Amino acid sequence: MQKHDCDPLTDFIEYPADEMLRRSEDFYNNIKRRHSIRKFSDRPVDRAIIENCIKAAGTAPNGANHQPWHFAAISSPEIKRQVREQAEAHERGFYEGRAGEEWLEALKPLGTDADKPYLEIAPWLIAIFSQKKGGLTIEEQNTNYYVHESVGIATGFLINALHSAGLATLTHTPKPMSFLNKICQRTDNDRAYMLLIAGYPAEDATVPHHAQIKKPLNDIASFL
Repeated sequence: MQKHDCDPLTDFIEYPADEMLRRSEDFYNNIKRRHSIRKFSDRPVDRAIIENCIKAAGTAPNGANHQPWHFAAISSPEIKRQVREQAEAHERGFYEGRAGEEWLEALKPLGTDADKPYLEIAPWLIAIFSQKKGGLTIEEQNTNYYVHESVGIATGFLINALHSAGLATLTHTPKPMSFLNKICQRTDNDRAYMLLIAGYPAEDATVPHHAQIKKPLNDIASFL
């Protein structure tokens, strides 16, 4: 068997069973307060907070530890304006028929439409990119593995980190998203995966009732 370098696991913390249960309950009660909102305040958010959350996302498990992601954090009003203009142009086509009746019907309870003012109002937009080639350094051009899965997990970490820091978020996936490559000056190796909006909720922010309906444990899990 091929040998490889390893370090002792020194930072794992084992908790007593009763504390494990309490911590799991605390985490659930905290994360269930996370909601996707569409009305953001323009209150500024310190860049250091966003940096820490992105660093947390960068610890996510991934294929071959190639870390096949890039996070373009946007606070420039001019770049946010460009993102909004491009995103709304694509969204108008989506809502005017490209999506199909079934998809549009499914979105009705959420009250979404082609108008995305939050793309300019929120203090931060984070464009998340997946990468086809890479490695442990940005110079490497090896094949990346399990890219979609890896970037999806990292995105989940990022959303959780932002929520834990006290910020609200919204995931946005305009189709197509290739305009983000040009705006964020990314190469053909990068593929836009998701646009994440982050900031404080506006005073009149709301959460659709439909979005608060979660399937019970018996419907989402089985214990064998």
